[in-house]
Amino acid sequence: MAKPTFVIGVDYGTDSVRSILVNTSNGEIVQSAVHHYARWAKGLYCNPTLNQYRQHPQDYIDGFTITIKACLKNLDKDIVEQIVGLSIDTTGSSPVAVNKEGTPLALVSKHAENPNAMFVLWKDHTSAPEAQEINDHAKKYPINYLEFVGGIYSSEWYWAKLLHILRVDKTIHEDLYTWVEHCDWIPFLLTGGKDADKIKRGVCSAGHKALWAEKFGGYPPTTFFTELDPLLEKVITNLSKETYSASTAVGVITESWAKELGLPITTVIGVGAFDAHMGAVGGQIEPYYLSKVMGTSTCDILVAPINEVDGKLIKGICGQVNGSVIPGMVGLEAGQSAFGDIYAWFKNILAWPLKSILLNTTINNGIVNEELVAELEDKILIQLNESASKLPLDANDPIAVDWMNGRRTPDANQLLKGGIEGISLATNAPILYKSLVEATCFGAKAIVDRFLEEGIPIKGIIGLGGVAKKSPFIMQMMSDIMNMPIKIHKSEQTCALGAAMFAATAAGVYEKVEMAMEKMGQGFEITYYPNKDRVDYYKERYIKYIGFGKYIEQTIIK
Repeated sequence: MAKPTFVIGVDYGTDSVRSILVNTSNGEIVQSAVHHYARWAKGLYCNPTLNQYRQHPQDYIDGFTITIKACLKNLDKDIVEQIVGLSIDTTGSSPVAVNKEGTPLALVSKHAENPNAMFVLWKDHTSAPEAQEINDHAKKYPINYLEFVGGIYSSEWYWAKLLHILRVDKTIHEDLYTWVEHCDWIPFLLTGGKDADKIKRGVCSAGHKALWAEKFGGYPPTTFFTELDPLLEKVITNLSKETYSASTAVGVITESWAKELGLPITTVIGVGAFDAHMGAVGGQIEPYYLSKVMGTSTCDILVAPINEVDGKLIKGICGQVNGSVIPGMVGLEAGQSAFGDIYAWFKNILAWPLKSILLNTTINNGIVNEELVAELEDKILIQLNESASKLPLDANDPIAVDWMNGRRTPDANQLLKGGIEGISLATNAPILYKSLVEATCFGAKAIVDRFLEEGIPIKGIIGLGGVAKKSPFIMQMMSDIMNMPIKIHKSEQTCALGAAMFAATAAGVYEKVEMAMEKMGQGFEITYYPNKDRVDYYKERYIKYIGFGKYIEQTIIK
């Protein structure tokens, strides 16, 4: 009987990186490890007031080094020898400036502490003016170069971020050779890349964020970019038109990295992709089921046979790209710019006295310490969920809009702000929290409605990520508001598991990723069904949400 083979899936999240070692025959997670980015945890290189969020490449290198070593520690030699592949997913669009050798400029001494030389995280909105310029510029052309990204370019994406960095920092323009997504750079690094022209860019990152499309034979013409701003000429000229599916291999790991990490020198490194796209695969996505990865934000993925969507262009989403999730199917992406971040924001407001007053009180006699404060802080959301779940349905409760970090879908506009209306002196913390949860669920419904309006059926929702796993209150409310079932995947690490499935496919264990999904998938643990007694109530609340959103967009935000 042949020995089982193993693969590693690496998932780069907003705050941390996690690696899992997986048995390819049954999807069993043999080992896992998590590492929180040290510099990010200190708030370095970020300025929330400016919506600036940057991450140092060394955090990424340290992260996979520490977690992969931890996964292999004390492991039987026989298992290590049977590791055949490794794939990664990342947040995105999170690009960085690299030199001709493909080295991020922040790893060069000249730019070591320059935030503009670091990865520009997905949630960085400093390029909102540049995104608007791109949208206005695209209207000048008879060909709609934005047609495959929902007709609107976002400040969360590749070209807007590049243009902003080049404009604000001449030293970056002088030293960069090209602009590379995080998910494309890590495989290049692990396979010993020394020439930026040879970076294998995934169809996922290129299609959803950088305007690559089969129809255009690659990217829009060079003149589209140079007429927007001549600063872009260097990058568009150096950008290969070739893209690759995540089911293909970049190459094998270098001897030096194999030795450093403790992996076999034959380990195949797969093409990278974005977290939600690989997470959808890890969560066993099916055609016309909307896969929602629910964390700090949401990223919603839907797949459908190419021939059934051919000719349909979905307005206001984050892209539709053939093969970006599963080869042979079109991948459609949407999402919310803030989801769990909204709950965390409210928790932090409530926790302010704990951190700012309680720790400094003079009457605690040493009893109050940081551990106690941390425990109380951890219980805030738990208690809010419990208390909010017991509240009666009240049509006069406050209405909130979930654009705390701008709006991703439908119709991207990162300049928008959230809001809450209808507050009175009777409004307490659980009532306010309930309105925020409603807002995030209403935002999710707005995405579903857009797909339905554009002729894309939705058979149901697949819930993935921390919020989906940990909050029955939020998931039940979402099911009630959507008026459709939501099934929650068993895996705690669907993004990393999806990366592992792609690693198994790239390494040749499985011919197609669908086969890896079938063999390595962990199935579903629970399904939430809509409470029919609440559906009509939320329909009326949703109308108020839409109306308040229009008021914010048309009256407050100009």
